[in-house]
Order: sequence, then C-alpha cells, then structure tokens
Amino acid sequence: MSSQLSFDVLPLAGVVPKIDPAAPSKPALLLDRDGVLNVDTGYVGRYRDFRWIPGAIETLIAFSRANWHIRVVTNQSGIAHGKYTEEDVQRLHADIACDVTAAGARIDAFYYCPYHAESPIERYRFVDHPDRKPNPGMLIKALRDCGADTARSIMVGDKASDLEAGLRAGVKALHFRSQGRLDDFLAECLRKQGAF
Repeated sequence: MSSQLSFDVLPLAGVVPKIDPAAPSKPALLLDRDGVLNVDTGYVGRYRDFRWIPGAIETLIAFSRANWHIRVVTNQSGIAHGKYTEEDVQRLHADIACDVTAAGARIDAFYYCPYHAESPIERYRFVDHPDRKPNPGMLIKALRDCGADTARSIMVGDKASDLEAGLRAGVKALHFRSQGRLDDFLAECLRKQGAF
C-alpha cells in the first residue's frame, strides 16, 4: 500500500449510524474476505496475491470512525486443499491489518474456517463443520466475542453461503456482487434500508 494515504470516506461516512463509544453494546460489521475485501482470484493465501477491492479501505475507515465492531469471517478451503497453510493465512491477515492500521482504520479480529468435506488432509476433513459457511458458527463466535448488538449488526458477503450464514446468525445480510466500490454499495444499502 502506498505511503501516501488519502481516502475519501464522505459518501459512506454520512450514512453509517454513529455509535456512542460508551454504549454497552455496539453493532458489528461482519465481512467475508475474498470477493468483499479483496479481489477473489482463487485461493488467496499470501499477501503477494492480495488486491484490495475498490472502496474496501474506505469502508473500514467509515465504520471504524462510527465505533462499530469490525470482524472478518472467511471460509478458507485453500488450507484444507493444501494450497497454503494456516500460518500463511495468519501472516496474510497480519499484513492486511497493517494496511488497515496505516489507513487509520481497524479490523478487530479475523475468523477463518480451514475445514472442508473433501480435504485430502485428514485433520481438515470435516463434513458440514459448524464454522463453515453457510453454517453460522464462525459468525456467532465473532458476535459473541465482542458482545455485539446482533439486531443492528450486518454481514456482507459475495456468495449465497455468506448470506445464509448471516441470516442464521440473526443479522442483516447484504449481497455484494464484487462489482463497483464496496463503500458505494454499502452507502446505497444504508440509504435504502435506514439505520439498523
């Protein structure tokens, strides 16, 4: 990421509900990773393969400034299929967090599910793991860990499995089709649907 950081977050910042920092319970923005935060080129497990979706950083800045919890929840079957390791994913998430911090925003936590029913690696072979979307386990953990106000929380995903997991976790689920800017998409959703 460039050392010259300048982001225009006004379109989204004007519609994200601001949360009192002292509120006992705040909503969470739950984000799928591949196809929402980064371009999904297939099995992205290393920073050299990571490219930010337009408007993703601006989204993180706007929701950080509005005092929401921000958590990434991502299926990572590339681990189960031997494309990369859990350590690779953890390093990638640390690099993503550095980009986000440099931009003046934050991601509070990353959750990933390395399991898949057809994994050739026995320890990752698991039929219908409760954390693998469309199951809601990973999302429920993310919401519980931060004590989120579930009724006002949002899940943003690019696949039907993301949306189903969000609905099963009891949050509003928004379908981003990986086209255009993420911040513009969310600004339009929030304008249409009002505050959560």
